[in-house]
Amino acid sequence: MAMPVIGIVGGSGLYQVAGLQDARWRDVETPWGAPSDQLLCGTLDDVAMVFLPRHGRGHVHTPTSVPYRANVAALKSVGVTHLVSVSAVGSFREEMAPGDFVVVDQFVDRTQGRANSFFGPGLVAHVSAAHPTCAALSKACAEAGRLAGGTVHEGGTYLAMEGPQFSTLAESRIYRDMGCDVIGMTNMPEAKLAREAELHYASVAMVTDYDSWHPEHGSVQITDILATLKGNVERAAAMVAALPRLVAEGCDTGCDRALDHAVMTAPDARDAEMVARLRGIAGRVL
Repeated sequence: MAMPVIGIVGGSGLYQVAGLQDARWRDVETPWGAPSDQLLCGTLDDVAMVFLPRHGRGHVHTPTSVPYRANVAALKSVGVTHLVSVSAVGSFREEMAPGDFVVVDQFVDRTQGRANSFFGPGLVAHVSAAHPTCAALSKACAEAGRLAGGTVHEGGTYLAMEGPQFSTLAESRIYRDMGCDVIGMTNMPEAKLAREAELHYASVAMVTDYDSWHPEHGSVQITDILATLKGNVERAAAMVAALPRLVAEGCDTGCDRALDHAVMTAPDARDAEMVARLRGIAGRVL
């Protein structure tokens, strides 16, 4: 059985991975352009690991301008099989307190106008996103989070908003009433693209605040978020360090077979340029 290659996409505050051996920054180009930054490639506990700062070093990308397709394509092109998303979120649940981790397993996508698929006219595919995260990788992330000393909630629904502004009070109340648990700006279309790329994907949401619904916490203040984020990032780094010995190759979610029966366009009707563009993502079924 092949060894997994772990990819880490770091969100706000997480711009590097401590302890990587033989680490080097690597330029990668994709048919969808350049990713958010160079990829940091190395090993941790003899397991290959690749790190990508989602917003770029120095935080230069807004949630909308993040090149999501290029990020996922670049990670897959260097051999990543397991992709862990780390991001900052607000919480809609009293029990999911600032400083806690939520290992997300569902999403509601409220983003607008982001390119959310590798496929398109000339090569059409419909991938199931009913279960958008990998159960086995999510379990490994939860265990790693606890080993890092974090309070971890397994399972939760992530409301992906466009941003860059935070929610109005009315929006926060509506999303809470919808049954969502946390809110962020970056896990969509990332999760959908990871599914199309047949990657094992898990999302670790670091709670920084209670959004604006909580009567005792008022509106979201960036200074409060940054203070909580600092402690979260330290635990997130420890979680990442614990992952290599917990991640297994297989899973029961079918992540690495997500494109089975998904491509709808007949072989003789496929656009040749689209086929060439998608070789790195969907070559297994093309």
